Amino acid sequence: MSRNDLSADELQSQNQLYRLIRIVILVSFMVLSIWLVGDILMIIFAASLFAIILKGMASRLRKYTHLPYWLSLSIVVTFLAFAFIGLIWTSGPQISQQISRLGHVMATQTVSLRNQFQADPLGRIVLDYLPHSLGGDQAESTTRSLGSRIAGSMTGFITSAFGILGTIFVVCMAGLYFAASPNLYGNGLLRLFPHKQRPKIRSLLMIGSHTLWSWTAGQLLDMLVVGLCSFIGLSIIGVPLALTLGVIAGLCNFIPYIGAIISAVPAILIGLSQGTEEGILVFILYCIIQFLEGNVLSPLIQNHAVRMPPGITILSQTIFGTILGMPGLIFASPLTAAILAIMNAATSPLKPEEKLPPLD
Repeated sequence: MSRNDLSADELQSQNQLYRLIRIVILVSFMVLSIWLVGDILMIIFAASLFAIILKGMASRLRKYTHLPYWLSLSIVVTFLAFAFIGLIWTSGPQISQQISRLGHVMATQTVSLRNQFQADPLGRIVLDYLPHSLGGDQAESTTRSLGSRIAGSMTGFITSAFGILGTIFVVCMAGLYFAASPNLYGNGLLRLFPHKQRPKIRSLLMIGSHTLWSWTAGQLLDMLVVGLCSFIGLSIIGVPLALTLGVIAGLCNFIPYIGAIISAVPAILIGLSQGTEEGILVFILYCIIQFLEGNVLSPLIQNHAVRMPPGITILSQTIFGTILGMPGLIFASPLTAAILAIMNAATSPLKPEEKLPPLD
């Protein structure tokens, strides 16, 4: 049967099948690329995200001052540089001492908790099933868990010849150049696509850039509020190193859901070092902060930023964290937000009769 003999419905079904095959091949190629050169892609994405932040701040300043873009960007970069230098100059030694003390207290408290578990029959059972990398007695299996993958990736990332400081320097410098000439790099990327597709790709790039800026701006505000609330609450309870723990809580909140757990562990350990009551109060404090952040603060911010389903967020963190380790876990949420926004713009919306029926 020739193609001309096919009906319109059959042709449409055939075209949809070919489109599905192309999408599967493209997704498979993207997954393979991420697996092979994931670290490089994460550096490029981090630099692009930093450039979007600088461009967004410079654009806001330009909107209110009517200054040229290059001057607005110069003011933003100068302000951030002086703010960072001022923070290191005034609080650097104190922060360094508190971080060192935090590591010592956590190590001491971990040994103390392990000894307490060893003295209890139920505790010994827990240690038997807890991986060795997390302080337990169970040997690591050949197939590593997500936690051990992330820990191993982070260790290699820090101890590599390039080093984390060198990576941060490259990200900042590349992001600065991207922000200084966004059209130059954006137009160069558009030239890789055929002429007919360039308007659509340009529109999708603009949507992705706007989504990343909205998500990052909202998340930075969220981080600031969570960090301040944690610092104030820990200070009231009387937990040592409240400032450092508040900073950790704010920074870890960049990673939705999982970051809250990561930031709560050292705070609870230090709280337990002061007494059982303090440890319980710290646990309650972090539960209250995360409840308010998830049900009050985050919805208010997302109404003006990006709405991302929690299930998609957790799955993306699991997938990118497993493939790329700690860098993938950190940037999973903004990357997923941009992908969802682009997919939403690239696909047609569902008709009412095509949607799933509502639950009773």
